Amino acid sequence: MANKNKLNHDEILISEYNYIANTAFQANEDRSKVTSFYFVSTGSLIAAILGTQFAETQIKNVSPAFFFLFLVLTILGALTIAQLARLRAAWHESVQAMNIIKDHYINDNPDIAPAFKWRMSSIPATDKPHSIANLMAVEVALLGALTTGAAIYFLMNSIASMKFLTLIPVFVSFPIGYLSLWAWYKHLLIDDQ
Repeated sequence: MANKNKLNHDEILISEYNYIANTAFQANEDRSKVTSFYFVSTGSLIAAILGTQFAETQIKNVSPAFFFLFLVLTILGALTIAQLARLRAAWHESVQAMNIIKDHYINDNPDIAPAFKWRMSSIPATDKPHSIANLMAVEVALLGALTTGAAIYFLMNSIASMKFLTLIPVFVSFPIGYLSLWAWYKHLLIDDQ
């Protein structure tokens, strides 16, 4: 009877491994959904604005509203960047957990080691350049930089006559917006936050 109630360590580890594999898969799926939602939402609003016909005198009147709209889109971009970073970090933590289980089995059976490409020392970095995760973040950061520039454009349009000097903040806001969003992404990529 005592043997019947004994835990099977292999079954527990297999269940844990399957759970961790599922969390890694889900993190990848969620990254795709988050990015798609942001692109569709932002694209729809921008298309609606571009499809609206305004006379030059009317654009000055609606500029404050457009400023706030693009400011909100910029904030949504920052939140999307944060979600992408945390989902990439969650994926990375799941892969690390899977490798702990693999290492356990490799210690007991060294001959199976060549069957595993990824080990603790070879897991892709959280911020691996040119990975799909980083490329998605670049796309969101670029779109966020555009919404930042648009927000500044409408702010400047609402407070001053549009002259070349008032466009300088618009052009400066694009790289500042991009670099800020990218720095935010890199900051949030740290595991175990």
